[in-house]
Amino acid sequence: MKFDPKIHHRRSIRLKGYDFSQAGAYFVTIVAWQREMLFGDIVNGKMVLNDFGKTVSEKWQWLETQYEYVELGVWIVMPNHFHGILVIRDDGRGGSRSAPTPPIKHKPLGGLIGAFKTVSTKQINLLRGTEGQVVWQRNYYEHIIRNEPEMDRISRYIESNPSRWPDDEENPNIIHP
Repeated sequence: MKFDPKIHHRRSIRLKGYDFSQAGAYFVTIVAWQREMLFGDIVNGKMVLNDFGKTVSEKWQWLETQYEYVELGVWIVMPNHFHGILVIRDDGRGGSRSAPTPPIKHKPLGGLIGAFKTVSTKQINLLRGTEGQVVWQRNYYEHIIRNEPEMDRISRYIESNPSRWPDDEENPNIIHP
């Protein structure tokens, strides 16, 4: 199924007035189109990536090489979604003894996620021979990480995600009461 923008009218879930291009740490969750189990399987509490899942991992790492101000924290590719920490660093231009230089405008978080979705989708569709097929849901979840304890808690959550798969709300095999 192809995405039809005319039938999707969602309000933004972004924090109003917040500049998502500024330096900061962000926890993101991106879900596969229709929660399709596309990226691999959980085996004995561990994520086993298939070729599509390996592509997701490679293209996430590509962000750090493509954008010098991006640093990646902990991440995990799950069977039908992805969790990751992305840090937008201050570019550090200028200083007390240097000539003033205009700051480089960073791509905002949404632009970085969009770039990741685009390159991963193109590669996955090339692998499966399905040009133009949707891989990711339209939006993504983000949370601004405000301090080190929160960074530690979210990192542990991401790392333990495969072991919690039997109870994960993204797991389509869960029977909800």
